[in-house]
Formats: sequence, C-alpha cells, structure tokens
Amino acid sequence: MVDQPDSADAATTPRQATRGGPPTPHDSIFRQVFGAPANAASELRAVLPAALAGRLDLDQMARVPASFVDETLRWRHSDLLFTAPLDGRDAFVYVLVEHQSSDDPLMALRMLRYVTRIWDSYLNDHKRARRLPAIIPLVVHHGRSRWASPVQLLELIDLDPAVRQAMQPHLPGFEYLLDDLADIDGQQLRSRELTPSAVVTLLLLKTAVGNPRITTDLGPWSQQLRAILDQPGGEETFIALLTYIELVSETTAGELRDLAASLGPDAEEAYVTTAEMLRAEGEARGEARGRAEALVEVLTVKFGPLPANALKTVRAASIDQMRAWTIRAVTAGTLDEVLD
Repeated sequence: MVDQPDSADAATTPRQATRGGPPTPHDSIFRQVFGAPANAASELRAVLPAALAGRLDLDQMARVPASFVDETLRWRHSDLLFTAPLDGRDAFVYVLVEHQSSDDPLMALRMLRYVTRIWDSYLNDHKRARRLPAIIPLVVHHGRSRWASPVQLLELIDLDPAVRQAMQPHLPGFEYLLDDLADIDGQQLRSRELTPSAVVTLLLLKTAVGNPRITTDLGPWSQQLRAILDQPGGEETFIALLTYIELVSETTAGELRDLAASLGPDAEEAYVTTAEMLRAEGEARGEARGRAEALVEVLTVKFGPLPANALKTVRAASIDQMRAWTIRAVTAGTLDEVLD
C-alpha cells in the first residue's frame, strides 16, 4: 500500500510532508495496520471479486521484505507488497493507498509502472523464469470526493472511441481494482468482514481529518476499539490510532482522553502514553528546527545567502548531522565542504 500526499485542500493537514519527505500520518497508520497480513487479507476479502478471493489463499499471505521493492518505488512511504498462493502458484498482491482529496487522472499508468517494476525485480531474482507471477493491484481511496478518474489504462489513450475499438487488440487494457471509501458510509464499512484494526483504520482515514467531532463519531465503534486493545499487540495499534486522531483531527485532548477512559483503564493509560510520545516528538522537532536555523545563520554569514537545495538539505538533516556540519563550518572554505 503506497501513499501519496494530499493536495492542498480541506483534507490536507499542516503536518503532512511533500513527496519524498518524512512519512505523513496517513502513511504511518496505514503501513502499521495494513502491514500486518491479517489486516491486509481482510481488506482484500472485502473488495476482491468473490471468484478471485476464493482462489487466493489469503490465510497464507506473507509480506515481501522491503528490499524486494526497488529504489524507484521508495518515493512513496507506505508501499506494501505481499505474496499469497493463487491456485497453488505464488501471486504478488500489490496494494496502493491513495489519500488525495482529488483523484489522480493518471493512476492507471502509475499502477502499471509499479507492476512492471515488480516484474523486473522478480526476473532479476529468478534469472531462468520464463513466466511472470500474477499481480493484483488495488487502490484504496479515502478522499472526500468520489474517485472519477479511469481505472483502466485503455481509457487514458487519446483516441476517438471508434479508433480505440479498432486498435483495442494492440493496446494495453490494464485495469486496477478500486476501493473508494468516499462511496460508502459507516454502516457499509461496518458490514464488511474486516479485522477490528482494519475497519477502524479505514473509518479514521475516511472521517478523522479536520473533524472536531471524531470522538463522538467513534462512540458507536467502542466494541471494535475494545477488540483492538484485547488482541495480541493491540496496545501498540491503539496508541497508533490515538496518535493519528491527535495529529489530523480537530478534537480536544480532553475529549480524546474521555473516549479512551470510557474503554477501560488500559485504554486511558494508552492515551497518556500517546500524549507523552507526542510531547517528546514536539520537543525534538523544536530542537531540530532551532539548530537548523542557527546553522543556516552561520552558513549565511560565512558563505552568503544559501541556495534553495542547501536550505532544504540543512532543514531535513538530523540533529547529529547538523552538529557535525556546525563544527565543520569553522574551518571549511566553501559551502560544499560543509555539506559534502
């Protein structure tokens, strides 16, 4: 499942990163929850055509190590790749999460690129292969507006309908599956046979951004929230969900704590842990920003106004890296010598 930053609109939060930057809250929660094969499998059972889902052994889904996915795919932060037996053969299940408020007109082409790159990686590891594994591409969209762009590559090719029909045997008809959360309501989501972690995550992706009433909206979902806490490793997932709510919604800390307390002492303790983690992260970000601006000032005094790429490099660096550059700036003759 792969993430793409939101466009600059009502569903965008100031904490979101640009493409290639730090993971956004959406990236983090989707990777954590749906990186677990059981959660991903429950989503696939819900959206795949019944005939296909019945032929996939989703109980045997296994996540492919990140090293398998080549560098060209890593500009997205939550790309997830799984294998699952399909009629006795291994199939790759490649799942993309798309959380733009407006859909992507070229998503069919982008998905095809991912598929061919996965095949390239497969062939690189299986030099004697003469056939390719199946890949099932799925886009999960949780923007506020319904997805309107083509799901089939053939529709992107600029031809008149009559000419397209005549050329169809010679054109790629690649089509990806689409799970458009904007097209379903909470009751429909609840009716899916999803794991508690999966269904709550999808609900939050669909409804939490900018929502001042999210804790009230979660009231009817207390059974699912409690089930998350009761499962092995559930506290970690619950803390991740609370963190996501805190980062993207407009609810107050008191309301979020009240929601947690209503679920039991362990849930309230998880909220306290969440608050402490967010406080520590905020302090760390503040220290990093302070060091970055101090280093920029030192470098500007010594070398003149910094180019945009140098500013970006400094502000994206770790505290340890900035500390090393500050020391190096004392004796360096050029900016490149400092940032090399």
